[in-house]
Amino acid sequence: MKAGVSVCVEVTALSRPRLADFVELAKPRIAVLVLFTVGAGVLLASGRNVSFLVLLHTVLGTALVAAGASALNQWFERDSDALMRRTANRPLPSGRLQAIEVFVFGLALALGGVLYLTLSLNYLLPALLAALTFVLYVVVYTPLKRRTPLNTLIGAVPGALPPVIGWCAARGEFTREAGLLFAVLFLWQVPHFLAIAWMYRDEYARAGLLMLPVVDRGGQRTGQYMILYCVALLAVSLQPVLLGDAGLLYLGGASLLGLTFLATAIGFYRQRSHGRARRALRASLLYLPGLLALLLLDRALPWPFVSN
Repeated sequence: MKAGVSVCVEVTALSRPRLADFVELAKPRIAVLVLFTVGAGVLLASGRNVSFLVLLHTVLGTALVAAGASALNQWFERDSDALMRRTANRPLPSGRLQAIEVFVFGLALALGGVLYLTLSLNYLLPALLAALTFVLYVVVYTPLKRRTPLNTLIGAVPGALPPVIGWCAARGEFTREAGLLFAVLFLWQVPHFLAIAWMYRDEYARAGLLMLPVVDRGGQRTGQYMILYCVALLAVSLQPVLLGDAGLLYLGGASLLGLTFLATAIGFYRQRSHGRARRALRASLLYLPGLLALLLLDRALPWPFVSN
Protein backbone atom coordinates (compact mmCIF):
# COMPACT_ATOMS: atom_id res chain seq x y z
CA MET A 1 0.00 0.00 0.00
CA LYS A 2 2.82 2.38 0.88
CA ALA A 3 4.58 1.56 -2.38
CA GLY A 4 1.44 2.40 -4.35
CA VAL A 5 1.07 5.72 -2.55
CA SER A 6 4.74 6.46 -3.19
CA VAL A 7 4.38 5.80 -6.92
CA CYS A 8 1.25 7.97 -7.06
CA VAL A 9 3.01 10.85 -5.32
CA GLU A 10 6.00 10.51 -7.63
CA VAL A 11 3.82 10.56 -10.76
CA THR A 12 1.95 13.60 -9.47
CA ALA A 13 5.24 15.37 -8.76
CA LEU A 14 6.43 14.62 -12.28
CA SER A 15 3.18 15.61 -13.97
CA ARG A 16 2.72 19.00 -12.36
CA PRO A 17 5.70 20.68 -14.10
CA ARG A 18 4.59 19.20 -17.43
CA LEU A 19 1.07 20.49 -16.88
CA ALA A 20 2.50 23.94 -16.19
CA ASP A 21 4.53 23.72 -19.39
CA PHE A 22 1.46 22.87 -21.46
CA VAL A 23 -0.40 25.77 -19.84
CA GLU A 24 2.54 28.04 -20.69
CA LEU A 25 2.21 27.04 -24.35
CA ALA A 26 -1.19 28.74 -24.38
CA LYS A 27 0.35 32.10 -23.33
CA PRO A 28 -2.38 32.69 -20.72
CA ARG A 29 -1.56 36.36 -20.08
CA ILE A 30 -2.05 37.21 -23.74
CA ALA A 31 -5.07 34.92 -23.97
CA VAL A 32 -6.87 36.84 -21.21
CA LEU A 33 -6.86 40.03 -23.28
CA VAL A 34 -7.87 38.16 -26.45
CA LEU A 35 -10.80 36.48 -24.71
CA PHE A 36 -11.86 39.78 -23.17
CA THR A 37 -12.22 41.19 -26.69
CA VAL A 38 -14.20 38.10 -27.73
CA GLY A 39 -16.54 38.52 -24.78
CA ALA A 40 -16.89 42.23 -25.48
CA GLY A 41 -17.88 41.41 -29.06
CA VAL A 42 -20.63 39.08 -27.85
CA LEU A 43 -21.95 41.56 -25.28
CA LEU A 44 -21.90 44.53 -27.64
CA ALA A 45 -23.73 42.58 -30.34
CA SER A 46 -26.29 41.22 -27.86
CA GLY A 47 -27.21 44.53 -26.25
CA ARG A 48 -29.55 43.90 -23.33
CA ASN A 49 -30.54 40.45 -24.62
CA VAL A 50 -27.40 38.61 -23.68
CA SER A 51 -27.32 34.83 -23.92
CA PHE A 52 -24.74 33.77 -21.37
CA LEU A 53 -24.68 30.33 -22.98
CA VAL A 54 -23.59 31.90 -26.27
CA LEU A 55 -21.02 33.97 -24.39
CA LEU A 56 -19.65 30.88 -22.64
CA HIS A 57 -19.49 28.76 -25.79
CA THR A 58 -17.83 31.52 -27.81
CA VAL A 59 -15.18 32.30 -25.20
CA LEU A 60 -14.42 28.64 -24.55
CA GLY A 61 -14.20 27.67 -28.22
CA THR A 62 -12.05 30.67 -29.09
CA ALA A 63 -9.83 29.96 -26.09
CA LEU A 64 -9.10 26.49 -27.48
CA VAL A 65 -8.25 27.88 -30.92
CA ALA A 66 -6.08 30.64 -29.44
CA ALA A 67 -4.22 28.15 -27.24
CA GLY A 68 -3.61 25.91 -30.23
CA ALA A 69 -2.33 28.84 -32.29
CA SER A 70 0.03 29.90 -29.50
CA ALA A 71 1.41 26.37 -29.15
CA LEU A 72 2.03 25.98 -32.89
CA ASN A 73 3.56 29.44 -33.03
CA GLN A 74 6.09 28.29 -30.43
CA TRP A 75 6.59 25.05 -32.36
CA PHE A 76 7.48 27.03 -35.49
CA GLU A 77 9.71 29.47 -33.60
CA ARG A 78 11.48 27.06 -31.26
CA ASP A 79 14.88 27.74 -32.85
CA SER A 80 14.58 31.53 -32.74
CA ASP A 81 13.09 31.37 -29.23
CA ALA A 82 16.26 29.61 -28.10
CA LEU A 83 18.30 32.65 -29.19
CA MET A 84 16.37 35.21 -27.13
CA ARG A 85 16.66 35.57 -23.37
CA ARG A 86 12.97 36.42 -22.95
CA THR A 87 11.89 33.17 -24.65
CA ALA A 88 14.80 30.77 -24.10
CA ASN A 89 13.13 29.23 -21.05
CA ARG A 90 9.92 28.34 -22.89
CA PRO A 91 9.02 24.63 -22.81
CA LEU A 92 10.37 23.81 -26.29
CA PRO A 93 13.72 25.63 -26.46
CA SER A 94 14.49 24.60 -22.90
CA GLY A 95 13.89 20.95 -23.81
CA ARG A 96 11.17 20.36 -21.22
CA LEU A 97 8.73 19.35 -23.97
CA GLN A 98 9.34 17.61 -27.28
CA ALA A 99 8.47 19.14 -30.65
CA ILE A 100 6.08 16.34 -31.68
CA GLU A 101 3.98 16.54 -28.53
CA VAL A 102 3.70 20.33 -28.82
CA PHE A 103 2.67 20.03 -32.48
CA VAL A 104 -0.01 17.43 -31.71
CA PHE A 105 -1.19 19.38 -28.67
CA GLY A 106 -1.52 22.64 -30.62
CA LEU A 107 -3.23 21.10 -33.63
CA ALA A 108 -5.68 19.14 -31.46
CA LEU A 109 -6.64 22.26 -29.49
CA ALA A 110 -7.18 24.35 -32.62
CA LEU A 111 -9.24 21.72 -34.42
CA GLY A 112 -11.18 20.98 -31.26
CA GLY A 113 -11.93 24.68 -30.78
CA VAL A 114 -13.21 25.13 -34.32
CA LEU A 115 -15.35 21.99 -33.99
CA TYR A 116 -16.70 23.17 -30.63
CA LEU A 117 -17.72 26.53 -32.09
CA THR A 118 -19.36 24.77 -35.03
CA LEU A 119 -21.44 22.49 -32.84
CA SER A 120 -22.27 24.80 -29.93
CA LEU A 121 -23.35 27.99 -31.72
CA ASN A 122 -26.32 28.71 -33.95
CA TYR A 123 -24.17 30.21 -36.70
CA LEU A 124 -21.26 28.79 -38.69
CA LEU A 125 -19.54 32.14 -39.27
CA PRO A 126 -17.77 32.33 -35.86
CA ALA A 127 -16.14 28.94 -36.44
CA LEU A 128 -15.02 29.99 -39.93
CA LEU A 129 -13.56 33.22 -38.57
CA ALA A 130 -11.76 31.32 -35.81
CA ALA A 131 -10.27 28.95 -38.39
CA LEU A 132 -9.23 31.92 -40.54
CA THR A 133 -7.62 33.58 -37.53
CA PHE A 134 -5.65 30.41 -36.79
CA VAL A 135 -4.41 30.03 -40.37
CA LEU A 136 -3.43 33.68 -40.75
CA TYR A 137 -1.57 33.71 -37.45
CA VAL A 138 0.25 30.39 -37.66
CA VAL A 139 0.70 29.78 -41.38
CA VAL A 140 1.02 33.35 -42.71
CA TYR A 141 2.20 35.72 -39.97
CA THR A 142 4.65 33.47 -38.13
CA PRO A 143 6.89 32.62 -41.14
CA LEU A 144 6.80 36.23 -42.37
CA LYS A 145 8.52 37.43 -39.20
CA ARG A 146 11.76 36.24 -40.78
CA ARG A 147 11.06 37.73 -44.21
CA THR A 148 9.64 41.25 -43.98
CA PRO A 149 9.24 44.11 -41.49
CA LEU A 150 5.64 44.32 -42.69
CA ASN A 151 4.88 41.26 -40.57
CA THR A 152 3.36 43.47 -37.84
CA LEU A 153 0.71 44.79 -40.24
CA ILE A 154 -0.05 41.30 -41.51
CA GLY A 155 -0.19 39.87 -38.00
CA ALA A 156 -2.59 42.62 -36.97
CA VAL A 157 -5.27 41.06 -39.20
CA PRO A 158 -5.73 37.82 -37.20
CA GLY A 159 -5.16 39.84 -34.04
CA ALA A 160 -8.17 42.01 -34.88
CA LEU A 161 -10.59 39.15 -35.56
CA PRO A 162 -11.43 37.92 -31.99
CA PRO A 163 -14.06 40.62 -31.23
CA VAL A 164 -15.54 39.99 -34.68
CA ILE A 165 -15.85 36.30 -33.76
CA GLY A 166 -17.75 37.35 -30.65
CA TRP A 167 -19.99 39.75 -32.57
CA CYS A 168 -20.85 37.15 -35.23
CA ALA A 169 -21.55 34.54 -32.56
CA ALA A 170 -24.38 36.75 -31.30
CA ARG A 171 -25.60 38.23 -34.59
CA GLY A 172 -24.60 35.66 -37.20
CA GLU A 173 -23.41 38.32 -39.64
CA PHE A 174 -20.62 40.80 -40.24
CA THR A 175 -22.05 44.30 -39.76
CA ARG A 176 -20.74 47.87 -39.75
CA GLU A 177 -20.22 47.69 -35.99
CA ALA A 178 -18.17 44.51 -36.36
CA GLY A 179 -16.04 46.27 -38.96
CA LEU A 180 -15.46 49.12 -36.52
CA LEU A 181 -14.31 46.70 -33.81
CA PHE A 182 -11.94 45.12 -36.33
CA ALA A 183 -10.52 48.52 -37.29
CA VAL A 184 -9.94 49.54 -33.66
CA LEU A 185 -8.12 46.30 -32.86
CA PHE A 186 -6.08 46.46 -36.07
CA LEU A 187 -4.90 50.03 -35.52
CA TRP A 188 -4.24 49.49 -31.80
CA GLN A 189 -1.91 46.57 -32.43
CA VAL A 190 0.62 48.50 -34.52
CA PRO A 191 1.89 50.95 -31.87
CA HIS A 192 1.43 48.27 -29.21
CA PHE A 193 3.70 45.75 -30.96
CA LEU A 194 6.16 48.36 -32.21
CA ALA A 195 6.74 49.41 -28.60
CA ILE A 196 7.46 45.80 -27.66
CA ALA A 197 9.67 45.30 -30.71
CA TRP A 198 11.72 48.39 -29.84
CA MET A 199 12.27 47.19 -26.28
CA TYR A 200 13.53 43.81 -27.51
CA ARG A 201 15.02 44.82 -30.86
CA ASP A 202 18.47 43.44 -30.07
CA GLU A 203 17.03 40.05 -29.17
CA TYR A 204 14.85 40.01 -32.28
CA ALA A 205 17.90 40.86 -34.39
CA ARG A 206 19.90 38.04 -32.79
CA ALA A 207 17.09 35.61 -33.59
CA GLY A 208 16.79 36.81 -37.21
CA LEU A 209 13.28 38.25 -36.84
CA LEU A 210 12.70 41.28 -39.08
CA MET A 211 10.62 43.50 -36.84
CA LEU A 212 10.63 47.16 -37.94
CA PRO A 213 12.88 48.37 -35.07
CA VAL A 214 15.45 45.76 -36.12
CA VAL A 215 15.95 47.44 -39.52
CA ASP A 216 15.12 50.94 -38.23
CA ARG A 217 17.92 51.14 -35.70
CA GLY A 218 17.48 54.86 -35.01
CA GLY A 219 13.77 54.40 -34.34
CA GLN A 220 12.60 57.42 -36.34
CA ARG A 221 10.31 55.46 -38.66
CA THR A 222 9.12 53.36 -35.73
CA GLY A 223 8.10 56.50 -33.85
CA GLN A 224 6.43 57.99 -36.92
CA TYR A 225 4.36 54.85 -37.47
CA MET A 226 3.35 54.76 -33.80
CA ILE A 227 2.10 58.36 -34.01
CA LEU A 228 0.35 57.76 -37.33
CA TYR A 229 -1.56 54.72 -36.09
CA CYS A 230 -2.44 56.37 -32.78
CA VAL A 231 -3.94 59.32 -34.67
CA ALA A 232 -5.88 56.95 -36.93
CA LEU A 233 -6.99 54.96 -33.89
CA LEU A 234 -8.28 58.09 -32.17
CA ALA A 235 -10.26 59.07 -35.27
CA VAL A 236 -11.76 55.60 -35.77
CA SER A 237 -12.57 55.18 -32.07
CA LEU A 238 -14.80 58.27 -32.18
CA GLN A 239 -16.86 56.99 -35.10
CA PRO A 240 -19.55 55.45 -32.83
CA VAL A 241 -20.30 58.96 -31.54
CA LEU A 242 -20.55 60.43 -35.04
CA LEU A 243 -22.81 57.56 -36.13
CA GLY A 244 -25.06 57.93 -33.09
CA ASP A 245 -24.07 54.58 -31.59
CA ALA A 246 -22.40 56.07 -28.48
CA GLY A 247 -22.88 59.09 -26.25
CA LEU A 248 -21.10 61.60 -24.02
CA LEU A 249 -19.59 59.10 -21.60
CA TYR A 250 -17.91 57.22 -24.41
CA LEU A 251 -16.85 60.44 -26.16
CA GLY A 252 -15.05 61.76 -23.11
CA GLY A 253 -13.46 58.49 -22.13
CA ALA A 254 -12.37 57.49 -25.63
CA SER A 255 -10.88 60.92 -26.24
CA LEU A 256 -8.91 60.78 -23.00
CA LEU A 257 -7.63 57.27 -23.64
CA GLY A 258 -6.73 58.02 -27.25
CA LEU A 259 -4.93 61.28 -26.48
CA THR A 260 -2.98 59.62 -23.65
CA PHE A 261 -1.87 56.81 -25.95
CA LEU A 262 -0.93 59.35 -28.63
CA ALA A 263 1.05 61.42 -26.11
CA THR A 264 3.18 58.39 -25.21
CA ALA A 265 3.83 57.70 -28.91
CA ILE A 266 4.92 61.32 -29.41
CA GLY A 267 7.09 61.03 -26.31
CA PHE A 268 8.78 57.97 -27.78
CA TYR A 269 9.39 59.74 -31.10
CA ARG A 270 11.05 62.66 -29.32
CA GLN A 271 13.19 60.48 -27.07
CA ARG A 272 13.57 56.98 -28.47
CA SER A 273 14.46 55.05 -25.36
CA HIS A 274 13.52 51.84 -23.60
CA GLY A 275 11.67 53.80 -20.92
CA ARG A 276 9.59 55.76 -23.43
CA ALA A 277 8.72 52.56 -25.29
CA ARG A 278 7.62 50.98 -22.02
CA ARG A 279 5.35 53.96 -21.32
CA ALA A 280 3.72 53.54 -24.73
CA LEU A 281 3.28 49.82 -24.06
CA ARG A 282 1.62 50.49 -20.71
CA ALA A 283 -0.66 53.07 -22.30
CA SER A 284 -1.69 50.53 -24.94
CA LEU A 285 -2.51 47.95 -22.29
CA LEU A 286 -4.76 50.47 -20.55
CA TYR A 287 -6.30 51.72 -23.77
CA LEU A 288 -7.89 48.59 -25.22
CA PRO A 289 -9.75 47.20 -22.20
CA GLY A 290 -10.64 50.77 -21.22
CA LEU A 291 -12.18 51.54 -24.61
CA LEU A 292 -14.16 48.29 -24.74
CA ALA A 293 -15.36 48.84 -21.17
CA LEU A 294 -16.58 52.30 -22.18
CA LEU A 295 -18.51 50.83 -25.10
CA LEU A 296 -20.14 48.31 -22.78
CA LEU A 297 -21.01 50.98 -20.21
CA ASP A 298 -22.41 53.15 -22.97
CA ARG A 299 -24.82 50.37 -23.87
CA ALA A 300 -25.78 49.76 -20.24
CA LEU A 301 -26.33 53.28 -18.90
CA PRO A 302 -29.40 55.41 -19.68
CA TRP A 303 -29.54 58.69 -21.59
CA PRO A 304 -28.15 61.45 -21.29
CA PHE A 305 -24.84 59.71 -20.57
CA VAL A 306 -25.03 57.56 -23.68
CA SER A 307 -26.46 57.52 -27.18
CA ASN A 308 -30.16 57.95 -27.85
